[in-house]
Amino acid sequence: MFDTMTMTKTLGALCGALLILLLGKWVADSLYHVGGGHGDQAQAYVIEVEGAEGEGEAEAAEEGPSLEELLADADVDKGAKAFSKCKACHKLEDGANATGPHLFAVVGRSVGSVDGYGYSGKLVAVAETWTPENLDAFLTNPKGFAPGTKMSFSGFKKAADRANLIAYLQTIGG
Repeated sequence: MFDTMTMTKTLGALCGALLILLLGKWVADSLYHVGGGHGDQAQAYVIEVEGAEGEGEAEAAEEGPSLEELLADADVDKGAKAFSKCKACHKLEDGANATGPHLFAVVGRSVGSVDGYGYSGKLVAVAETWTPENLDAFLTNPKGFAPGTKMSFSGFKKAADRANLIAYLQTIGG
């Protein structure tokens, strides 16, 4: 039936195991603590950089070719391949909305102007027209360009991929 001694032993074993676990965590935290008294943020190394703050970022951005140069050398066939990442949510046929709005004649179109599609976030507030520059910024980081957008795609990291895609989209309905 019901044996209180067995139940007490079981409960004692569980409490003992929990105590050992908590003591182990405390010892590990004290041995491997990386905080330097600055809250939860730990700073390991500081690398001094010559010049003004942010200058290195501007130089890194200037090192690559400009969007105009990339568009001039863009490969429409590679852009069509890059569009394969967009097919799940976007259609190229005029008026054929899917999860996202259709992309027929998107280059040069007013932002947020597709009839029958419910836009999210503040997309209309960030730009008036889908210029190649606005498309490039959006395709780099959709949520960074238009906070609150429901587009879950993380973006194209390579500038050449974005330029190829934009060149391809320019050929669709335009």
